[in-house]
Amino acid sequence: MHDTIEKTKLINMKKYISIFSLALVLITGCSKTDDEFLDIPPTSVIPADVAFSDPALVLAVLGDLYNRQLDFSSLDGGWSTFADFSESFPSDAGSYNIVQRTGWSYSEWQVNWFDSYAYIKDLNLFLQRDSASTELSAGDKARFMAEGRFLRANFYFEMVKRMGGVPLVLQPLIYDISKGDVSDLQYPRAKESDIYDFVISEAEAIKNDLPADVNVKSRATKAAALAMEARAALYAGSIAKYGAKTPQVSLPGGEVGIEASKANGYYQIALKAAQEIIDGSAGSYKLYEVLPNLSDNFASIFLDKTSVNQEAIFIEDFKANGGKTHGFTTNDQPFSFSDEGDDAGRLNPSLNLVEAFEKLDNTYAPLPTTDASGNFIYYDNIQDIFAGRDARLAGTVLLPSAVFKTGVVDIWAGYIEPDGTITTSDNAVNQKPLPGTTTPVQVVGADGPVNGLALRSQTGFYIRKWLDPTVGSGRRGRGSDVAFIRYRYAEVLLNAAEAAFELGDNATAANYMNQVRKRAGLTIPLAAGDITFDRIVHERRVELAFEGHYFYDMKRWRLANVVWNGSPMSKSDLVSNIGSATKKNTQPWGLWPYKFYNPNSANNGKWVFKETLPSTVTGSNLFQLGNYYSRINDDVIAANPKIVRQPNQ
Repeated sequence: MHDTIEKTKLINMKKYISIFSLALVLITGCSKTDDEFLDIPPTSVIPADVAFSDPALVLAVLGDLYNRQLDFSSLDGGWSTFADFSESFPSDAGSYNIVQRTGWSYSEWQVNWFDSYAYIKDLNLFLQRDSASTELSAGDKARFMAEGRFLRANFYFEMVKRMGGVPLVLQPLIYDISKGDVSDLQYPRAKESDIYDFVISEAEAIKNDLPADVNVKSRATKAAALAMEARAALYAGSIAKYGAKTPQVSLPGGEVGIEASKANGYYQIALKAAQEIIDGSAGSYKLYEVLPNLSDNFASIFLDKTSVNQEAIFIEDFKANGGKTHGFTTNDQPFSFSDEGDDAGRLNPSLNLVEAFEKLDNTYAPLPTTDASGNFIYYDNIQDIFAGRDARLAGTVLLPSAVFKTGVVDIWAGYIEPDGTITTSDNAVNQKPLPGTTTPVQVVGADGPVNGLALRSQTGFYIRKWLDPTVGSGRRGRGSDVAFIRYRYAEVLLNAAEAAFELGDNATAANYMNQVRKRAGLTIPLAAGDITFDRIVHERRVELAFEGHYFYDMKRWRLANVVWNGSPMSKSDLVSNIGSATKKNTQPWGLWPYKFYNPNSANNGKWVFKETLPSTVTGSNLFQLGNYYSRINDDVIAANPKIVRQPNQ
């Protein structure tokens, strides 16, 4: 079945199908207009044996299971899932608590335990019914089985990332009311390593039952299974290796923590799985290199859903005419381009992140705002300060005066005089005369920055990655159908590079890392001797920004309590140690552009910049040892006393 048709079916099924319950029925409200592949009347009740006699009906069930997969950050989950950890500022009055708190609760980033196991139950039921089916072809049964096992393994991976070891339940648990005893339904937590081992073993078991087809992206493929295996093994290896830095973050039964002796084994698995994708045995995946402008090309990776995009491996798809869209663009489009007028601009990347993008000579440096004597540097054009940088910067972030849709983002903070006096306003529509004049003029950008003014940029930047330029995509009634990429080829290369580095093979690590960097315009190759842990950390941060990796990378490397140490950031902290894996990152700073105002100076009308901490940033990110694993609530432990609590909570 062609993948385009399959994607449409899978997208629509969340709207129409709910997975059968313990009563083993399917409740569906699908109409025949949806490609007419479910020839059943609305709200019919279909016995499970009927469902598993027709591959179209099984695909409907499977569509619901795909739609219930879990991601930490997601486009469907909202902009706020990206707005933390000082990589961005939340320009939303109701969300300022994100930058006003010092410390995260132990309950943040957790999964809903009961909902998660209801989903696992449904996955187990799906696998059981597929296995028992006598009417499906052998090929259909094998593929459906592999897909169900992929979804179950991937979901366990998402759980272990947050919770450590969890009960590993691989069959439906049916309560026998006549017994009145639930002890056989109460599973203890498995070791953290056991969950990772399960994910890895499942990937190996199913990979050859899945299509090796680069054009299948919204369903599991061989490459998706291998990408999951490589990422999971890399996580396990780094927890085993770097967990030695935080010995308090462990439990005696292994539910949290992995023995250091297992690290190399996991790294070997990660490298091997990644290389199976790289060598083409899982399909002809490659980096997206389509557009001549490297920044536009990078941004297009996340917009292009055509067959040209052979970088995306596994996606959560959306479809504007299929009833499934998201509001990421509505929430985060520049204010002056808003389709709604009052709904925009919430996700503002921080200067902390912007300065992490290297210069093209492979060096790190803050953006130059002043000379050696502390005097402003004057720029003819507002974007000149960003020249000569990694192309991924302008592909990830909308810089001041960046083009979006058919216009230019209007970001500037006001006029500044030689003595430092600033003329600005609380809103672009509130104009003022400049010194020595009487005619009011615009004195601040329509898109900010203005301290405390929600929905405008308060850092001097907007998000570009995932932002949909399609007309109407920012309207609440329509939404965007940009897909969320869960696995892509560039990450596979970086996973392979990291695993090779950890195994002492710096030459292989450099080879894979240079492929990713070359696409970003960094054409001076890194030599084997240039590959360090700092380089590994940096490269993932800039390539994978706002894709849901940064937080979990910091956790698995046991760097989270170091970079988020709870102390405020000074300007010196901001501009120093760029490129260091242990650089403090506790508060989101901004870079505010000003027009220089001195009619008697040759610099009149040129641009100067000031590093600025938004006024609403009053807290400092504090990551405690108890934050490494999300809290298991008391109601979970009350329902199952075999569950042991997390350490340091």
